[in-house]
Amino acid sequence: MASTPTAQDTLAAEFAAHRGHLIGVAYRLTGTRADAEDAVQESWLRLAGLDDAGRAAIRDLRGWLTTVVGRICLDRLKSAAAQRERYVGQWLPEPVVTPFGQPVSEDPLDVAVRDDGLRMAALVVLDKLTPEQRVAFVLHDAFSVPFSEIADALGVSVDAARQYASRGRKALADADPAPRVPLDDQARILEKFVTALQQGDIRAMTELLAPDVVLIGDSNGKGRTTRQLILGPDKIARFFIGLTRKYAPGMVERGAPVLVNGDLGMYLPPMPGREGFLALDEHVQSVSIRDGRIVAIYDVVNPDKLTRITRPGAAPE
Repeated sequence: MASTPTAQDTLAAEFAAHRGHLIGVAYRLTGTRADAEDAVQESWLRLAGLDDAGRAAIRDLRGWLTTVVGRICLDRLKSAAAQRERYVGQWLPEPVVTPFGQPVSEDPLDVAVRDDGLRMAALVVLDKLTPEQRVAFVLHDAFSVPFSEIADALGVSVDAARQYASRGRKALADADPAPRVPLDDQARILEKFVTALQQGDIRAMTELLAPDVVLIGDSNGKGRTTRQLILGPDKIARFFIGLTRKYAPGMVERGAPVLVNGDLGMYLPPMPGREGFLALDEHVQSVSIRDGRIVAIYDVVNPDKLTRITRPGAAPE
């Protein structure tokens, strides 16, 4: 005989229906998978901890949870700002890596990153906002949370909340991150770039790079990549060709295509060093493309950000 669901069971089921949405909200706000999942779990604890009157006062559970997650993420962003001061080199969002050319995963975060606003280029811009600007802008513009609720989450006036969102919106418009390009176009450009790299053809590589192209590496001092931004086609092309001489032959050929936040990228497995060649760290690389040229290359090597990825040939967790 089946037991009758309790009020807590019903509440848990209602929360589960919103979990995927909340994961997307929290990841867009924090840029890390662990923080996103922790924030969503904390939102559940806050919901479950309400008394009957508190739950009855919630008119829109999805909206209430979205605001609560925003408040939790605000605290995490403020803590992260202090930690970033000790970070070695550049910081990139934790990549969400999924297999390319395989059945689409229904993991909540894998689903969320199909949203154009969760591509790496957009998250990099969001990371330049203050915590308050990021929360106000994302909650209002991406998830239509009223400014009155955003103001409450931020602990400011409604006018101040509007101003935070406006500044975030302006920063995003000024940065103008490249929109997502169809995967077939991405594949064509990346294939040409990799072929040129394998052939050591600097001219062919630079023709595929935009004049203002930037290479950003993220290692926190725990792997080999550039610690400073590298700007310009010629410098980036020569940097990559220089790398092919430091590592054993076949490094590029061992790379496998993957989806990185919904865009095409490359996974480079670790490779031991041998006489005359350096050991290769594990890399996840992705690009941003505009008008047929690469405008940004993101290279994540920090092993702390690669613990949750789905590697080519491995079954999803």
